[in-house]
Amino acid sequence: MTTYTSAIKLIRQLKNKHGKNWASISPESAARMAIQNRFKTGLDIAKYTASIMRKDMAAYDADSSNYTQSLGCWHGFVAQQKMIAVKKHHGTTQKRYLYLSGWMVAALRSEFGPLPDQSMHEKTAVPKLIEEIYTFLRQADAIELNDLFRRLDAGEDVQDQIDNYESHIVPIIADIDAGFGNEEATYLLAKKMIEAGACAIQIENQVSDAKQCGHQDGKVTVPHEDFIAKLNAIRYAFLELGVEEGVIVARTDSEGAGLTQKLPLSLKEGDLPSQYMNFVDAEEVTLDKVNNHDVLFKRDGKLMRPKRLPNGLYKFKEGSNIDRVVLDCITSLQNGADLLWIETPTPHIGQIAHMVNRIRQVIPNAKLVYNNSPSFNWTLNFRQQAYDKMLEAGENMTNYNRSELMDAKYDNSPLSERADDMILNFQRDAAREAGIFHHLITLPTYHTTALHMNDLVEGYFGDKGMLAYVREVQRQEIRKGVSCVKHQRMAGSDLGDDHKTFFAGDKALKAGGEKNTSNQFEDKGNTSKEKESMPSSAL
Repeated sequence: MTTYTSAIKLIRQLKNKHGKNWASISPESAARMAIQNRFKTGLDIAKYTASIMRKDMAAYDADSSNYTQSLGCWHGFVAQQKMIAVKKHHGTTQKRYLYLSGWMVAALRSEFGPLPDQSMHEKTAVPKLIEEIYTFLRQADAIELNDLFRRLDAGEDVQDQIDNYESHIVPIIADIDAGFGNEEATYLLAKKMIEAGACAIQIENQVSDAKQCGHQDGKVTVPHEDFIAKLNAIRYAFLELGVEEGVIVARTDSEGAGLTQKLPLSLKEGDLPSQYMNFVDAEEVTLDKVNNHDVLFKRDGKLMRPKRLPNGLYKFKEGSNIDRVVLDCITSLQNGADLLWIETPTPHIGQIAHMVNRIRQVIPNAKLVYNNSPSFNWTLNFRQQAYDKMLEAGENMTNYNRSELMDAKYDNSPLSERADDMILNFQRDAAREAGIFHHLITLPTYHTTALHMNDLVEGYFGDKGMLAYVREVQRQEIRKGVSCVKHQRMAGSDLGDDHKTFFAGDKALKAGGEKNTSNQFEDKGNTSKEKESMPSSAL
């Protein structure tokens, strides 16, 4: 890796080579700019982050406490602030990723306006968001390193921090939905996503033109050979672009999907198509009961007519969903996938572990990316789980009504405390017991944006006016050390001033002078944790 010292040496060599034409170029300034932009292309990022994921996967295989986490982000700024906060609060970005949700791209980034999660948004919006996120993360590197260089100029001993700088660049697990078309379309889009920086691509086994959100009804899956072709398409895209360690996350929606669009061709008993066909719901018929244009097939020596809906889709047998999930996952791992994603109706560790343990009987190191989804009512689910455990243990449950456990009257009860403890430990316990390598929340920043706007609007347009913003936003930013309280700096003003100095010397017109109001936010005991009460005059 290029260091500040080695970069200076290289620029000096180039200056000697080009002579007087480069007389005004400062090796130190050029080296700083090079170090501030360590990743020159999206492919550099994809290769770097893929190696991080592979290392983390191996660490998890050795010890399940080494699970990883991410939050879904729908804008580059949101991702940037997340990773700045990760470094500030936890000291390292290790084992913290980013998730790019197709749901949020559809809802927030489409030129059509807000859309449901049905692959109706522009496919190009996905690689554009990946590129945008990494642009903001690279800017976070440049700003933080620029601050270090300023401190170095001021005589501080920060050389070690510069030489061992940890980037804000982390892996993105990027949602390609069901591939936005056939396997060629999947390949072309995967290339764009990888070129933008994606090291991990998540694809689901739904029909592309009938894709539904994993937490909604009406999901239609494809036969295994169709899905395998798309797994191959993504792997070829990684290999073509030189990202040999690229990661494929194979998602199955079979747990909640009851329909298929196609009946695959079986060439011999026991092959994948025949296993898929065995899950299709069908009734035994005789030829005299067959209608014109009926579809028929033979199963166990009997003539069978599959149950078909008016739209032409075929139904799966009731109760076959878990068996289909297990077969999907084993087949995907045997055909190039690296990680699994199983959509579940509730966040229940025992139910997830039941499926994973069956998969691990065939593939011992199978591991999951799991959606800690906001589509789950976490409070209700875990209060119900706690209720069931307490009831099974013989505890007196007469003070609880299982159908009303969301009621605030239970908030400080022993049951709610037990449920919250289960939620607190969910990720750790699921990593250990259910093979979950990566925990993500798909839509957290969608919900936090809505929640924070709700709270600000209530006070600002109500009786608190500007105090609502000052007390609940700016004062909290100052005291918690949130980076964007100095929004001019966060947008690159200080960085730009230094660049102008590199380019124009003393003639540079800079923004960061005495009249810059951002100087009001210089640290002068601003980070006190003390909480103030609302003045009586504002009540």
